[in-house]
Amino acid sequence: MRIFLAGATGVLGRRILPQLLADGHTVTALTRRFDRAPALESLGARPVVADAYSRASLAEAVRAAAPDLVMHQLTDLSVGSSADNAVLRVRGTRNLIDAAKAAGVQRVITQSIAWAYQPGSDPAREDTPLDLDAPEPRGVTTRAVAALEQATREIPAWVVLRYGLLYGPDTWYEPRGSQAVAGRAGKLPATADVTSFVHVDDAAAAAIAAIGWPAGAVNICDDEPAPGTAWVPAFCQAVGAPVPDAAGAAGPAADRTAWARGADNRRARSELAWTPSYPSWRQGFASLTYRSPALAESGK
Repeated sequence: MRIFLAGATGVLGRRILPQLLADGHTVTALTRRFDRAPALESLGARPVVADAYSRASLAEAVRAAAPDLVMHQLTDLSVGSSADNAVLRVRGTRNLIDAAKAAGVQRVITQSIAWAYQPGSDPAREDTPLDLDAPEPRGVTTRAVAALEQATREIPAWVVLRYGLLYGPDTWYEPRGSQAVAGRAGKLPATADVTSFVHVDDAAAAAIAAIGWPAGAVNICDDEPAPGTAWVPAFCQAVGAPVPDAAGAAGPAADRTAWARGADNRRARSELAWTPSYPSWRQGFASLTYRSPALAESGK
């Protein structure tokens, strides 16, 4: 297939691109930085430099690529701003979907998230409504996710991948990531809030598999939604941070936040035969390799 990969140099894009090329697809790889184009070309992709916020340049890039499928893996998390990422989800997605429609693209795969659901007591399934009435600052995220998914559904054959929280190399949840830094500073509380995780490599594999999936939204997360009282100590141990007790590093554990319920992956597992290589964050966290600054400096 001819595939237009938006977000080719992001955390997921860097993993998805080599797999697409290895499978024989012709890939046009979008980047907004000229200095990243040579590396994309060296892999075998056709790099194109354009900004997702520029409707004209993005439309021309997609038109010239004439893709069979557009894969949307755009994010804006370089400074950790959910507000910036929300703007990209709304404006960048709108521009990308309009460009795809103008080019006659019939199939699109879009990155979304699995923690935008309404409050509830059990892990959310795909038919659970999104939390559109959430107060700020959460509302900025949930309404942007709704706009992204609504735009995606304008393409005849669409798949929305609702990823759990990414962990592993190059993410916030790895030994050098921001959450590991917070843990080593004693600022990662072990609360009752429930999270669904997915290893970054499993998330990339799902994007590849989704090329053949039927239209719809799919939760892409591991098999074990878990409260922070369970996963935070395991993560801290994996990244060389002090292990908080069940009450949390910042005081007694509060009741679970109503929307922090985790997500149910049975559709991906049962209907679509997606099998994560890390069925639980327990195995995934154990695979993380931490080297203390002293060891790193010594070269051991």
